[in-house]
Amino acid sequence: MTAGAAPAAGLCARVHATEPRSRANGPGARFVIWLQGCTLGCPGCFNPSTHQLEGGQERSVEALLVELASTAGIEGLTLSGGEPLQQPEVAAELLAGARALGLSTLVFSGYRQEEIEQLPHGRRVLAATDVLIDGRYQASERLASGLRGSQNQRIVLLSARYSLDDVEATPVAEIRISPRGELVLTGVNPLKLKR
Repeated sequence: MTAGAAPAAGLCARVHATEPRSRANGPGARFVIWLQGCTLGCPGCFNPSTHQLEGGQERSVEALLVELASTAGIEGLTLSGGEPLQQPEVAAELLAGARALGLSTLVFSGYRQEEIEQLPHGRRVLAATDVLIDGRYQASERLASGLRGSQNQRIVLLSARYSLDDVEATPVAEIRISPRGELVLTGVNPLKLKR
């Protein structure tokens, strides 16, 4: 990390999980951080284990950025959850740190862009985000395509780094094996792999 990219001293995140290399959470190989905690309560959410505010593990933002910087062969950082914008300063620092490393950034949020702009640190988050997938998941409008779980969700290109075609070409699901030997299903349609 460069001196200009140092996160706020002592800032810690509640983290549900990380995945050092995913191809189903945005264009290219991506480091994914699922932040813990969500109070939006979208019926049918695929990640209910990420909702409890005190769940997951506490990790320093600095340690997460060191791990991100040491992961070879990745194109970008994806923040998911839970709801990343319920830890807005953490999200802003992680995204700014990824940008300082020359990585692309993608955020999944149940909040709309217009809501994010009104949140503490929301404008910082948006300024450091290349692609935003926004809107609350609605099971009645299930889509599971182009990184959107439901039709009401939007793909918002906040920079020229990616095109809509780049985002929509992302695989809908993948299976990963964790270092502990656990199967990890991820993507916008991991249930497709369960059939």
